[in-house]
Amino acid sequence: MPEAISIPARFNGPLDSGNGGYCSGVVAGFLGGAVEVSLRRPVPLDVVRESDGSVRALDGEMLVLEARPAPEFELEPPAPVRPEQARAAAAGYRGLAEGVFSNCFVCGLARDDAFGVFAGEVEGRQIVASPWTPSGATADAAGQVLPEFVWAALDCPSYFAVHLHRDLSLSVLARLTARVDAPVLAGEEHVVVSWPIESEGRKHHAGAAVLSAEGETLAVARALMIEPREG
Repeated sequence: MPEAISIPARFNGPLDSGNGGYCSGVVAGFLGGAVEVSLRRPVPLDVVRESDGSVRALDGEMLVLEARPAPEFELEPPAPVRPEQARAAAAGYRGLAEGVFSNCFVCGLARDDAFGVFAGEVEGRQIVASPWTPSGATADAAGQVLPEFVWAALDCPSYFAVHLHRDLSLSVLARLTARVDAPVLAGEEHVVVSWPIESEGRKHHAGAAVLSAEGETLAVARALMIEPREG
């Protein structure tokens, strides 16, 4: 395990910190299998953070995030969304061209090189979806998308799932538990889906999955989004 990791500035979520899903996937890669990652504070960009043997990422003495195995993690996605349904849903994407997340490398409308995971509501269902065709830049030599990019794609739709039929509010990723079960291949169209699970006060839970065009579940996640306290 390396003693230090850093998050390149181009992999941001908010303007000045790392995409939560991507950062979680980087740290989860030290463990493999199903992993639960808890984010304690925004992840700095282009700042090296020390990491100890328990897979706790630090910025100086401040705990940024920590990961632990989640071997019992199970989550059954809803019935698959077809690619044509996902394309129609993406036309109703509610993301903003300005604001905190407008330059997110996964879902930002103000960014030309974004992944284009623009999850919108699927007609007649309590679920959001988007098509996603990963580029070769996200993949290894065999054409398989690196896990941290899969984790990133699972993160953003969760925000829009917990805001189904609600006004968009500021919410941040506090915990992401995910598992990649099968290769996600660069250059092939996939479907990313997310659905609300439960809400309690400021805390909102959502499930997410990456599906093949044929509906096979390739990766699955459960996200906890938290609305910051007022003030």
